[in-house]
Amino acid sequence: MSTVKTTDNGNPPPLTKKDFESDQDVRWCPGCGDYSILAQVQRVLPELGIKRENYVFVAGIGCSSRFPYYMNTYGFHGIHGRAPAIATGVKCINQDLSVWIATGDGDGLSIGGNHLIHILRRNVDVKILLFNNKIYGLTKGQYSPTSEYGKKTYSTPFGSIDHPFNPISVALGAEGTFVARTIDRDPKHLQEMIRRAARHKGTAFIEIYQNCNIFNDGAFSHLTEKDVKDDNVLYLEHGKPLVFGKNRDKGIKLEGLKPRVVSLKDGYALDDLLVHDETAQEPTLAYILSHLPDHPGFPTPVGVFRCVQRPTYDMEMTEQILNAKKQLGEGDLDALLTGGNTWVIPE
Repeated sequence: MSTVKTTDNGNPPPLTKKDFESDQDVRWCPGCGDYSILAQVQRVLPELGIKRENYVFVAGIGCSSRFPYYMNTYGFHGIHGRAPAIATGVKCINQDLSVWIATGDGDGLSIGGNHLIHILRRNVDVKILLFNNKIYGLTKGQYSPTSEYGKKTYSTPFGSIDHPFNPISVALGAEGTFVARTIDRDPKHLQEMIRRAARHKGTAFIEIYQNCNIFNDGAFSHLTEKDVKDDNVLYLEHGKPLVFGKNRDKGIKLEGLKPRVVSLKDGYALDDLLVHDETAQEPTLAYILSHLPDHPGFPTPVGVFRCVQRPTYDMEMTEQILNAKKQLGEGDLDALLTGGNTWVIPE
């Protein structure tokens, strides 16, 4: 990271997007959705009132994991799937840092799946950006844990027989306290989700639909193309009924626990529709929303599915250590290693 600039009076100047751009050449394929994600993160971070030297970006392996190289912050390029473990360690002993993870559907949900669910359940105060392009892009197009059933790739020439992960459902199932989804080609919405995640105290998980224009081009075109996206995207707004459609005349009604698409032109009113509550402690409704796209004719929700408060792991760990020191005094590592039962291994 470059040195911190100061003005004539010694105060640092306001940060800008350019302050977060590193001197490294960005080497993603031309047209990749990663460019948009990088640009929106660099636009939002200056607004957050956090010193640039207090940001850390951690990544594993994959196209998304080039992210730390392109951020003019501190960063780690770790090993495959282990970014949550590294980020947990960084945050727990440096609580003044704002720690972010950049990962992908392969890195985060395959080899790193175990680490991901445990950082979510522990609620470490770390922000996770999961780039989901439904393909292994860096290794040239194998199916990933989020590829759809039947996906034909070089590694599945007859079609994948894996049932795919739903990243939002995984995060909700792990009791994530902040769970959201956005799209690379909707920069304003992407920026807002980054702001919301940054403000959340605890693990904030954002699934970002990201187009891989080389190996899985158009995977999300039904959510991004101008002529069809309004009928396929449902924007979640806390406290508001679930309405969508080009003419805002369709909504989601719940019958028991079964969702149903209804038309406001067929006698249904806004009061009949399900009202979104992102603060509900019980995640059942958020889970139902996460599976709406499984049903033909249903829209894909984007926005914040869940935002609840719970003590963070890093804070509780610090408090526990302080309390232990008050009760027992400073520890002695040598005494610990040489105390108790010891034995000598004969030569």
